[in-house]
Amino acid sequence: MWSSGRRVLQDLLSQPAVRSFSRTPTQNTVVVERWWQVPLSKVGSAPRLHPRRHRIYKLVEDTKVAPKEKMELILTQTVPKFGGRGDTVFVKKSVGRNKLLPQGLGVYPSPENKQIFAEELRTVERLKCCKLKISQIPVEEFQVNKEILNRQLQKQLRVVIPPHALNFPFESVKDLGDYWCEVTVNGLDKVRIPISVVPYEDVSADHQRDLKAQMQQAAAGISDPAEDEDAAVETEAGKDSERQVSETAEEETAASTQTSEDTTAPPSDGSKKD
Repeated sequence: MWSSGRRVLQDLLSQPAVRSFSRTPTQNTVVVERWWQVPLSKVGSAPRLHPRRHRIYKLVEDTKVAPKEKMELILTQTVPKFGGRGDTVFVKKSVGRNKLLPQGLGVYPSPENKQIFAEELRTVERLKCCKLKISQIPVEEFQVNKEILNRQLQKQLRVVIPPHALNFPFESVKDLGDYWCEVTVNGLDKVRIPISVVPYEDVSADHQRDLKAQMQQAAAGISDPAEDEDAAVETEAGKDSERQVSETAEEETAASTQTSEDTTAPPSDGSKKD
């Protein structure tokens, strides 16, 4: 679907100012019915038609002879007091036949003509919503010219614009800032596309990793003084508690050692004499 739309857009941009519209009016409708009704036939068999009677028809409706007060046309150019290009207008038959149609200012609203103007409208509306963003590459030869714009339009917007349909008011630009270019659709409609030249940003994985590491270091180096004092107090309190626990453990160890020595001492001489 996107490829077909892109092809239509390229065709519109490459077309000259004058397009081959359909010069034929809208087809009329004629409604008829048989004068003699065809009798019903058996299931699966063809109806039996009379060679002459069942080929006689009567006219029910003909849109060609229906009374019409005004003529419906699509304007190909902006006509004062009528409308702009692509507008469907209803004018008097004398005005349409003597002025708009002979001078090429209007065409009949056939399906082919309606499709042409619908494609032009979609193309213009799409280009109006577009915006180009070009990064300033850190090289001495960097510049933005018509050729660079054409490549960026093809890369970012997927649109191939012929050189004659692209207008850039500057020969080339190098500085950061906002600019614009103008695209001519079908040789008549002009759409201005804004352009922004922004600083270059390295999006490689190594650059992103280094940037993340720098941000982490900056966040670690800049901290709240109150938080640092609280952390220091908590650290000192932790050291004191550890010191007390170690002293208590040493005392218990010494007491247990002394008790074991008393229980394991050799018997006295008096017990031997007994």
